[in-house]
Amino acid sequence: MTPGEMPQWQSMRNAQRDGNRILVTLRASEQGPAEVDTVRWTTPRNAPEKCWVATDCDPQCPVTYQDDELLAWMPMPAPPSGKTASDPVVDWPEPALESDFPEEAGSGI
Repeated sequence: MTPGEMPQWQSMRNAQRDGNRILVTLRASEQGPAEVDTVRWTTPRNAPEKCWVATDCDPQCPVTYQDDELLAWMPMPAPPSGKTASDPVVDWPEPALESDFPEEAGSGI
């Protein structure tokens, strides 16, 4: 990936389940609109199975997601190089659109 190049959203069927951080689109639900979060595939403390865990949550109270709550994923963008503290912050990608993934199963909610 070249600097400044934003990866494209991909189907969750192909998501990296290697423990590395990725970006995901959470499906819109009664709790709110679609949004982007950073997750990794891991086993939360005291849990029997692996799942998607938000990387910015408290280890004592993990925020977890099942596959049907997530629409799409992309690798983490490369960090900007040569940036200084006064440079603007890099924008997050917009959430993926449901219409871009018509073959995906709907939300389990």
